[in-house]
Amino acid sequence: MKNIVILTGAGMSAESGIATFRDANGLWEGHDVMEVASPEGFYDNPALVLDFYNQRRAQLKNVAPNKGHFNLQKLEEHFKVVVVTQNVDDLHERAGSTSVLHLHGELRKVRSTKNEALVYNWEGDLVLGDLCEEKAQLRPHIVWFGEEVPMIDRAISLVEKADILVVIGTSMQVYPAAGLVNYIKPNTPIYVIDPNPTFGEADFDNLTIFKSGAGEGTERLLSSFL
Repeated sequence: MKNIVILTGAGMSAESGIATFRDANGLWEGHDVMEVASPEGFYDNPALVLDFYNQRRAQLKNVAPNKGHFNLQKLEEHFKVVVVTQNVDDLHERAGSTSVLHLHGELRKVRSTKNEALVYNWEGDLVLGDLCEEKAQLRPHIVWFGEEVPMIDRAISLVEKADILVVIGTSMQVYPAAGLVNYIKPNTPIYVIDPNPTFGEADFDNLTIFKSGAGEGTERLLSSFL
């Protein structure tokens, strides 16, 4: 059974109603990303940052997986599929994908500001005064700008073993995730699904580009594979 590794970004969830950075000119729901997605932002105004992620967590309850998410799940009937996502939502899991690696963390989890190994599932609001078992403030379980990406080595290992690589809804311009495509085996087929792809067919051998959103693009992907 062939291994398919799928790299997804914000464009994967756009059809579910979650805005992308590119569409919002670098703003995240009206905020400069450094205010709400950096250690400095959290230090300067922790209440603002916690409230921001509380709103994002609440938003998840009002959105649903789109056709693209469900199409990726269908691939599991025929291939060994791993989704490596830059998204912090849980839409892949809710669509039924069984192997999802979150590079940038998860909205529905929080962790200790003292001990990163203390990670908890979290559904409601997170506020100042919510502490871990070591009596330290809890923070969103999100990889912020300037922080290390702890799952990157595992993602590299998965990409190295891929028989097919699929890139959906990501510009692949934010490192270290952007470097993952460089770890594929020679001549590995690459499929890119994006209405405005940053890749060109001259960039990689064996590259196929579907200039479309996630739903339509994954339909074409299924037609190509099945």
